Amino acid sequence: MSEAKSVNGFLINQAKDGQWWVGSTSGENIAGPFPTETLAIEVASVLELEHPAPKRRGENKS
Repeated sequence: MSEAKSVNGFLINQAKDGQWWVGSTSGENIAGPFPTETLAIEVASVLELEHPAPKRRGENKS
């Protein structure tokens, strides 16, 4: 197994069986399994995080 890669806020992990998964930073599998790392990376690149980062205080609310 290789070290997890971060793509678009998601982690790309290889399972013990050789399959690839897109997971959250908390360790939950989001999508998969995929036969190749490249395919898992492509999927992660188009996923959106469920909760966007909070806006900084002081920004205009226009």
